[in-house]
Amino acid sequence: MTITIVGAGLGGLALARVLHVNGIDAVVYEREPSRDARGQGGMLDLHAGTGQRAIREAGLIDEFRAIARREGQDLRLLEPDGTLLLQEDTPEDAPLDRPEVDRADLRNLLLDSLPEHAVRWGHAFEHADNGLLHFADGTSATYDLLVGADGADSRVRALLTDARPAHTGQNVVELGIPDIDRTHPDLAAMVGRGNYWVLGNGQSLSAQRNGDGRVRIYLSFYTAEDWFGTSGIPFDDPAAARARLIGLFTGWDSRFTALIAACDDTVLPRSITTLPVGLTWPSRPGVTLLGDAAHLMPPVGQGANMALLDGALLGLALAAHPDDFPAAVKEYEREMFERTSAAGRQSVRIQEILMSPDASRKMLAFFQPG
Repeated sequence: MTITIVGAGLGGLALARVLHVNGIDAVVYEREPSRDARGQGGMLDLHAGTGQRAIREAGLIDEFRAIARREGQDLRLLEPDGTLLLQEDTPEDAPLDRPEVDRADLRNLLLDSLPEHAVRWGHAFEHADNGLLHFADGTSATYDLLVGADGADSRVRALLTDARPAHTGQNVVELGIPDIDRTHPDLAAMVGRGNYWVLGNGQSLSAQRNGDGRVRIYLSFYTAEDWFGTSGIPFDDPAAARARLIGLFTGWDSRFTALIAACDDTVLPRSITTLPVGLTWPSRPGVTLLGDAAHLMPPVGQGANMALLDGALLGLALAAHPDDFPAAVKEYEREMFERTSAAGRQSVRIQEILMSPDASRKMLAFFQPG
């Protein structure tokens, strides 16, 4: 019985690893030509009960702890005028409840735990029919179970549902400051060791320290879907784009605009989309989904954790029913629908807080209820 996974992201690799640990082979097809073909994004906070549970099921918890950043749990929350509302500094002996880990490091950990032949690079999935996968280069492969781990724009999803991601009203621009401790020690001290959030009315700035010394800056705007095209910001001219972006933060403390001014020429605009919360589909023998392909959520800390746990739990279900894939898929989907619906509702709640006029105070109440 051939288990085929489309997509070598965290969820797909977690599934392949848990299957491997349980003596079951799987093949992962990935459209990128190699593991280093593109950057993998910033830091992730892996929660003890979800993402870390998946890593434990994969037999990699000690290796994970070696690359996790305890201090990445630090948090500073401010208002646009510079008022510090919350500062949480993580003690050196604090438990690893939500440590940060570089997404590329975590992906490499999973990749290195698999046999070299398990991942087939440079295979862009086009469509599937009659037990055959068809790739963009004209090649094909057989499968008994197809798992779509191919992200927000999943092509496998169409085999199960016609649901498609919709714009949330949030547009994000990513920038970054390399080697901040050396190049801008004053800004490094301001940001601290973990996450730095400044929440305003209709827009926000967050900074996230990465393990390689880079601080990623995310500017969020709660605007129409076509805002990138209508804003007049020349995203192909980094210096001019930074100047225009700074101009959108009129009235904010000058320390925050100094963060933007210090950024390099990486300027990445991203529209934020999600799938409907509570999305389900009738179970179909031979195909299922995990991660963003199944339950794309706002980027507020749940997506990667859910994807990893999807992969681990699907792998365990298949190991428990090696001769009955349909039963394993039904068992997995039943639990996944319930779990990720709850996570999706919480993500929407946090997104609504971030979009509210008094976002900073509401977020403070979220972190410090009562």
